[in-house]
Amino acid sequence: MAAKGTPAPVQEKPTLKTIARITGLAVATVSRALADAPDLRADTKALVRRVADELGYVPNRAGLRLRTGRTQVISLVMSTEHDMMNNTARLISSLAGAMRGTTFHLNVSYYFPGEDPLKPIRHIVEMGLADAVIFNQTQPADPRVAWLMERRFPFATHGRTLWASRHAWADFDNMAFGAIAVRRLARFGRRRVAVVAPPLNQNYAQDIVAGVSQAAAETGIEVRVLSDTSSDRPSGEVQATVARALPDGVDGLVCASTSSAMASVAALEAHGMRLGQGIDLVAKEAIPFLSLFRREIIAIEEDVGRAGAVLARAAIRAIREPEAPPLQDLETPQDDQDLTKGPT
Repeated sequence: MAAKGTPAPVQEKPTLKTIARITGLAVATVSRALADAPDLRADTKALVRRVADELGYVPNRAGLRLRTGRTQVISLVMSTEHDMMNNTARLISSLAGAMRGTTFHLNVSYYFPGEDPLKPIRHIVEMGLADAVIFNQTQPADPRVAWLMERRFPFATHGRTLWASRHAWADFDNMAFGAIAVRRLARFGRRRVAVVAPPLNQNYAQDIVAGVSQAAAETGIEVRVLSDTSSDRPSGEVQATVARALPDGVDGLVCASTSSAMASVAALEAHGMRLGQGIDLVAKEAIPFLSLFRREIIAIEEDVGRAGAVLARAAIRAIREPEAPPLQDLETPQDDQDLTKGPT
């Protein structure tokens, strides 16, 4: 025991040698187990990881990169203007959960409104800050995708592009969502539908517009995309735009996010209207919430947790198996006349 007034001895920082001594394995074996070497037995890797966790072992990132050429980091790059009530928080949670138990760690990077979205990705790649990147809000001919493919740097996207056959992605069938939304409104007798879509330069926005247009042609109802706002804009702006559209006889609304649905409800209620009484609203959501806000909302759920898990696996595959086919996943909602909610 240290004498009174004498600082306690500093505990030795655990190293690969510490883990090797406790497990009885060679240092090289410990290092390869922590790197998830495919030729090592699963029980050996589990033992090493358990001891490493108990000791609080943290790898030296600089040394790790010198030895392996990897950082063991995957970076999620997102815009600061993205609405946290939408699917951002769910995506981050699912990505982190899917990486738990692997050798990879999730890092979140941002870019600000008005900035080039390629800027943080270029910085990550050129500075060697991550082994792969994941990003969303994709455009059809997304310059980030083109730049990364040219450099053969591992990545995965939440959303598709014109080059979807050539890279990893997870997506929700937004064309199907748009069509289902309009068909459900038509079954409720709605004839003039306004759509609060995402920014129209994004791929999924164009899919939603294509879906609502297709269903409008099938059902013979009028559909109008509100061009003065988007589902990513502040709630006050969405509310004001919807309020201006309501006097034109709008009796149905399609909203691409939770926040835009709530803003739209605020607009129609301020106009003296009530859901289910002359007007209905269909919205997409990542977390079951809208039915608690207004039970009359027709909610279609997007499983962002599924997307995050796929994107994590896709990024890891792109790192470890660069020549393997890219991992891709499309979630398609089902139209069920007997349900007022989307698929679970």
